[in-house]
Amino acid sequence: MSRRARVTPAEAGLPAGGPRRRTPGLRREEVAVLAGVGVSWYQWLEQGRDISVSPQVLDAVARVLRMNGTERRHLYLLAGLNPPVPEVASAERDMCDGLRRLIDAWMPYPAHIMDAYYNCVLYNDAAAVVLGMRPEAQQNCLVEFFTEPLFRSRVTNWEENARKVVAQFRAASSARPDDEGFQAVLAEVSAASEDFTALWEQRDIEDAGQIRKELDHPLVGLLVVEATALKVPARPDLMIVLHTPLDEANTAAKLEWLASPEGRRGAMYPVAG
Repeated sequence: MSRRARVTPAEAGLPAGGPRRRTPGLRREEVAVLAGVGVSWYQWLEQGRDISVSPQVLDAVARVLRMNGTERRHLYLLAGLNPPVPEVASAERDMCDGLRRLIDAWMPYPAHIMDAYYNCVLYNDAAAVVLGMRPEAQQNCLVEFFTEPLFRSRVTNWEENARKVVAQFRAASSARPDDEGFQAVLAEVSAASEDFTALWEQRDIEDAGQIRKELDHPLVGLLVVEATALKVPARPDLMIVLHTPLDEANTAAKLEWLASPEGRRGAMYPVAG
C-alpha cells in the first residue's frame, strides 16, 4: 500500500481528468489493470492472503509500482518465492572510488575486489607485493589460482585451498546457470588445468567465507593470513577480499615491512609509491 500511494496516475501513464481522489497515489483497481491481474486478486495480495503468485505477476506489479531492485527482491520474499538475482542500481554504479579507498585503507595488508566472475577489478599495493597481482598477469582470480606459477609457488597450502575455491565458484555459478560469463570462465580454466577439472567433477559446493592462506614470500618467508570474502549489498556484482594477518610467523610485522620504503625497494614486483 505504501508503494502504491507514492506513484501518481501521471507517472503510471494514466490519462488526466479522472475521478477526484482523496490521495495522490494509485487506486487498487488501477494497479490491477496496469499489471494485468484481477482486482480481487490484487486486493488479496495487499492483504497478505494465502494466494498463488508467480514471478511474472510480481514483476508486473513491481513495474507498475516503480519498485527498485531491493524493493522487488523484498516483494519476492514476502510472497515466499526465491528472489531474483540482485541488480546494481544505476545510482550505485560509481561506488568504485569508495571501494578503492576501502582497500587502500586496509594497507599494509593485501586486499582486492572481484566481480561476479572472479575477474579482478581492483587491488591494493600489498596484494601486488604479497600475492603477485600485477597488470600484465591474468586478471581472473580463478584462472590465475590454477595457472599462475608465481601464485601457486607461494601458497604452501595450495592443495587444501583449491578444493574450497572450486566449491565456492560452483556455488556462485549455480545461482546463474545460464550466465555466459560463468560459462566462459569455466571453459577457460577447464581447458587450462587438469587439477581444476578433477575438483570440479567432485561437485562440492560451499559459500564464500574465510580461507587460511600460508604463503612463502621470497623476501620475508612464511606469511599466514586469513582471506575473508565480503559483499556490499549495493554492489552485489562485486566481492571484497580482505587478508588479515594471523598470530603466526610474525606475519603482521612482515607485512608492515613489505609496505615500507625499504620493503618496496626489495619487492619482486615494485609498486608505485
